[in-house]
Amino acid sequence: MKRIAILGSTGSIGTQALNVIRSHRDLFSVEVLCAGSNADLLIEQAIEFEPNAVVIADKGKYQQVQDALDHHDIKVFAGADSMADLMEMDSIDLVLASIVGFAGLKPTLRAIEHHKPIALANKETMVVAGKIVTESAIKNHVPILPVDSEHSAIFQCLIGETHNKLDKILLTASGGPFLGKDREFLEQVTLADALKHPNWSMGRKVTIDSASLMNKGLEVIEAKWLFGVEVDQIEVVVHPQSIVHSMVQFEDGSIKAQLGVPTMETPIQFAFSFPNRIESPLPRLSFEQHSQLTFTKPDTETFRCLPLAYEAIRRGGNIPCVMNAANEVAVQKFIDGSLRFIDIADFVGNQMAQARFIPNPTLDDLFETDNIIRNQSR
Repeated sequence: MKRIAILGSTGSIGTQALNVIRSHRDLFSVEVLCAGSNADLLIEQAIEFEPNAVVIADKGKYQQVQDALDHHDIKVFAGADSMADLMEMDSIDLVLASIVGFAGLKPTLRAIEHHKPIALANKETMVVAGKIVTESAIKNHVPILPVDSEHSAIFQCLIGETHNKLDKILLTASGGPFLGKDREFLEQVTLADALKHPNWSMGRKVTIDSASLMNKGLEVIEAKWLFGVEVDQIEVVVHPQSIVHSMVQFEDGSIKAQLGVPTMETPIQFAFSFPNRIESPLPRLSFEQHSQLTFTKPDTETFRCLPLAYEAIRRGGNIPCVMNAANEVAVQKFIDGSLRFIDIADFVGNQMAQARFIPNPTLDDLFETDNIIRNQSR
């Protein structure tokens, strides 16, 4: 029985992870559930899965959760610091890091420092502090198992290829809801438009990032750190059908790809069960239904968040942190209606151009950078 802590249990990844556990209660149990502010769903999850402890980051919701779980043998905590502190528990066998955004960095690092294997679904952790996170994982002998469908695909393609030289990573992108649209069209899009992803069911922030191609930019940076490659070895390929989740090319020109239906439950389950594959109740891929698979280059003139991400990782230092903080604020402004979708890239680019560059940032430098950029951006 593998005991799992879920950081971000009420989000899209967290709820799908609980579906996986629900289907395999003989293999997995829930040790800790952590949520941001969705107290009602956290309570519902806690009553069903009976974890050792739960954390609600929003301290104002603590009493609600405490009262609801008062007659259950479940410890209740509140606040972001409690979330990080619980990662020290000896009873945790695996941590699913699925909190969206910069907020996932601190508890993920704490888990690594206490030798907990990480199933990583929080790409911002690697974007902001990839060097620090990977060095800590190596020092503490902690595996980081990718959960993003693209990075899980790359990971699966590389299994058994340890002694073969990797030439290139081919990172696939659906193109989002605005594939093929021009800048004039993007000037008019609404929040509802941006949330209509054609293939994937995700949270609002990730869905909007997918529409702007910033999500793919974040994944480029994550791939660099997860797989130890140079940024020029990572090529983004637009694949609207979302069937080929990503590919790797070796020095002999051979390409390996991982295919499957577009659902996050498959890579979540693989990270939970690795190195084994276990039975899944999910639908199988039908080539009759997907008889045409197409691949094109991304339109980086229209969707400028992707080249901004390449610029950020090439500049290095604290610039990816600047980019990430500015983007999180920009996305929230778009959600609130105070920023147009078309202006997200300009907003992020301006912050990157003005930020103080720190070539070798410490963790404290990154937290300070994040705080400064958020305050300036707001």
